[in-house]
Amino acid sequence: LQETMEDIDKNGDGFIDLEEYIGDMYSQDGDADEPEWVKTEREQFVEFRDKNRDGKMDKEETKDWILPSDYDHAEAEARHLVYESDQDKDGKLTREEIVDKSDLFVGSQATDFGEALVRHDE
Repeated sequence: LQETMEDIDKNGDGFIDLEEYIGDMYSQDGDADEPEWVKTEREQFVEFRDKNRDGKMDKEETKDWILPSDYDHAEAEARHLVYESDQDKDGKLTREEIVDKSDLFVGSQATDFGEALVRHDE
């Protein structure tokens, strides 16, 4: 949280305002029109990120943004691995499907970056 605040809070006031929030993801570079996803992010900030509607995110609001309490990281990573590896889309992974996408599994937190793979015979 501290690292995120220090990185995004450009004016050093201890808060992340809308422009700092957008500026972390998008640099206008002279473009007159913003892409649609930037407009959506602006709406997200106003509607969901800035919960107390004071025009900026405090530490608690920033924490809810980067570490949402209702988000299960392990489940999301497991779903991602199955989605990317399940070639026949049967909802199950075969040994061949895992081996074919071994780089995905070795790079995953779900396998402790490959450590869990070397502890099994399969």
